[in-house]
Amino acid sequence: MRRFTSTAMITAALATTIAAVAFPVWSYSDRAGTGESNLAAGTVATQWGPLSAADRDLIVRVRLAGLWELPAGQQAVQRAPSTAIREAGDHLIVGHTDLDKRVRIVAAQLGVELPNVPNEQQQGWLQEMSAASGAEYEYKFVNLLRAAHGKIFPAVGAVRNSTRNSLVRQLASDTNQTVLDHITILEKTGKVDFDAIANEVAGASTASPTGPAAPVPGQVVPSAPVAQASGDVRTTSKPSPGAPGTVNTSRPDPADTLGVLGQ
Repeated sequence: MRRFTSTAMITAALATTIAAVAFPVWSYSDRAGTGESNLAAGTVATQWGPLSAADRDLIVRVRLAGLWELPAGQQAVQRAPSTAIREAGDHLIVGHTDLDKRVRIVAAQLGVELPNVPNEQQQGWLQEMSAASGAEYEYKFVNLLRAAHGKIFPAVGAVRNSTRNSLVRQLASDTNQTVLDHITILEKTGKVDFDAIANEVAGASTASPTGPAAPVPGQVVPSAPVAQASGDVRTTSKPSPGAPGTVNTSRPDPADTLGVLGQ
């Protein structure tokens, strides 16, 4: 019964997260009028390129993410219910300490005001974790955070794809790197409820399933040929560094031209 209740609560949280994360995309792309006029209406000029409403929304959301995920990580380390949970908490602390430094610098340069406390929904998630204990705490910690990261991941990618502002583009790249690391470390705990995630995503979709036909049991499919460059092509790059199941989050410190970090 406890597991059923926890799964139901995580499913509800997933639904809320989908709405919260998707809002900025819908709110700017689905207005009446042409896409070009909507984009221009919410955009201001900066020395780093145009700053759109979606760009500003991402900046605020990166800050908000740190305001609740960093204390969530600290709580996990202090409670130390298991090595896996403690490791996930460690990654949350390190990742969002770094991202918060970067988003504060970017916000100051672009003139975007940042919130100083988590929003009401995020405060509710922290309260849920604080009130839980034992296996229930581990389940809530992992799945509330995994749900939030899983939904913000494509949203950050969408801004990374469309922004014309170089500072926002770099912040989006840094954020996606951190989010992927956190997704990876949360899944490493072995406590992610993938059924709840898949069911929630399916429940929010109205399109018919697409893709290749389902495999036939017992039927052997032909091996796919190697995909490679032809001829004598010399390359110098390598796949992203890091052992399987890890994400390389090393990056240079940001340029704090306004002295934000000393304030």
